[in-house]
Amino acid sequence: MAEETKYTEDNIRSLDWKEHIRMRPGMYIGKLGDGSGADDGIYILLKEVLDNSIDEFVMGSGKTIEVSVQGQKVIVRDYGRGIPLGKVVDVVSKMNTGGKYDTKAFKKSVGLNGVGTKAVNALSDTFTVQSVRDGEMKLVDYSRGEIAQDYQIEKSSLRNGTKVVFQPDNKIFKNFHFLPEYIEDQIWNYVYLNSGLNINFNGEKYFSENGLKDLLERKTDVEKIHYSIIHLKGEDIEVALTHGDQYGEEYYSFVNGQHTTQGGTHLAAFREAIVRTLREYYKKDFDASDIRASIIGAISLRIQNPVFESQTKTRLGSIEMNADGPTVRIFINDFIKRELDNFLHQNTDLAEYLLKRILQSERERKDMAGIKKLANQRAKKANLHNKKLRDCKVHLNDEKVDDEKRLNSTIFITEGDSASGSITKSRDVATQAVFSLRGKPLNSFGMKKKVVYENEEFNLLQHALNIEEGLENLRYNQVVVATDADVDGMHIRLLILTFFLQFFPDLVKNGHVYILETPLFRVRNKKDTLYCYSEKEKNAAINNLGGKPEITRFKGLGEISPEEFGLFIGESMRLEPIIIKGKTSVNDLLKYFMGKNTEERQNFIIDNLRIEEDELEEVYA
Repeated sequence: MAEETKYTEDNIRSLDWKEHIRMRPGMYIGKLGDGSGADDGIYILLKEVLDNSIDEFVMGSGKTIEVSVQGQKVIVRDYGRGIPLGKVVDVVSKMNTGGKYDTKAFKKSVGLNGVGTKAVNALSDTFTVQSVRDGEMKLVDYSRGEIAQDYQIEKSSLRNGTKVVFQPDNKIFKNFHFLPEYIEDQIWNYVYLNSGLNINFNGEKYFSENGLKDLLERKTDVEKIHYSIIHLKGEDIEVALTHGDQYGEEYYSFVNGQHTTQGGTHLAAFREAIVRTLREYYKKDFDASDIRASIIGAISLRIQNPVFESQTKTRLGSIEMNADGPTVRIFINDFIKRELDNFLHQNTDLAEYLLKRILQSERERKDMAGIKKLANQRAKKANLHNKKLRDCKVHLNDEKVDDEKRLNSTIFITEGDSASGSITKSRDVATQAVFSLRGKPLNSFGMKKKVVYENEEFNLLQHALNIEEGLENLRYNQVVVATDADVDGMHIRLLILTFFLQFFPDLVKNGHVYILETPLFRVRNKKDTLYCYSEKEKNAAINNLGGKPEITRFKGLGEISPEEFGLFIGESMRLEPIIIKGKTSVNDLLKYFMGKNTEERQNFIIDNLRIEEDELEEVYA
């Protein structure tokens, strides 16, 4: 008979602030990750520190912020007012303590709940805060939230401001590394949203004169847009928009300087307002999808006491602008109606270009209507029993599920029964789904969007991801291409990426697409087994184990047993993010790699061709 479990006073525990953060980090920073994803915890830690410096700038103090990332150590120095010296310890190590509860000191700021720097402190191996105010300085050193050294206030000739130095705890963030591309994107967003702000990052200066207009110019191929970027500014609101050649809608939305990657009430109102205003201007009841097709837009809003739907602040839930003001919806609709309508009346040539783009979208939609209807009917039947998709329980668009689980939602796109079988057997059924391709997908470069509906496999993939109408209801945060590391596998990767970049570029641009890295070698002896992802790692493993270890080369994913595969898609999973840098033209990129065999590509191959001689290697069984 099973022993009865006792429930007494001894079972009741009270955690202090740092214990709770360290035990449940996902509640405070979303998913942990190793730095391969833009929403991984280490970047949230940097953001939490930077947000405080930005709030200082917004309040008129400190026009320059210095950011330095040296390996795993981060340094942020601002020249704001500095934390009041007597409260430095409280601000970084006492929950629900901060200056932003008082809206007189901080209006329309990002961080309002007094958690940010405490989470950074608790989740860092080392954390140092320095505040300088009016010729005096206070310095405190921490380790994992515990005070290591509390220095006395002393005289200082340094400029006013706050300096924070931290190194994330590698016991929590396993094998992490900072990708400069993600930090650069973060910093660019800060300067776009704060005109006059200078941020120095690792010696490079970041500055923007034209705010969201500069953002769209950086994110789009200016030669491919149909008309000049419309840029409108008002009190507490700024928008920019244009139309390009890409399929789908592409938006960048912000609240109080926070990049709301999952949109929210402000983005919904922005999309609605554009449709309503253009219908009224052209006096024609256009279909909303025709107006918004190929749109590229950005909106920044500042409101008092914003309500976000999660701790990571990726989706706005606020209904009102402030306690006594209008709703977010009415405020945005009124602004767009007034300012966009005025702009179009003053720029009739541009208004004509915009009308042509809408009419073109209308023609394309009508041409595709029959194909789309049949394809969606097929997909609906397939969804009832989709053999290609082995779904998981938690999805990114599950609003009632906590952030950490939602952000860990992953779909693996595999090729062949053996590979998909291994992943399916070893996956986490809660957060990991598998979509199986039957072979090499179609090269969709240069094709019209109707191919997405005509090709059954593409249509089922589109439905599995739930991205037909945009990214707002994307079902998986991480879309992982899992193919063999040989020539065929590389080709399949390119074909899948071509499909996404051609028809759903915002999926890639928003950092959702990755390549799964799997080991090339297994090196083992009777005691230890080491998995190696390169020749260099393999040679190091041989030296490490000594003697005559057994060496196995994995030719494909199907050769890895499900038991072993579980090791490579668990906590230590290695993902290579697909990053589109700066002003890279997606069309030119696809044309180069997937277009006809151009002289440029031939010359590149000839100039970079290397012949590698395989070294004879003794393999011990």
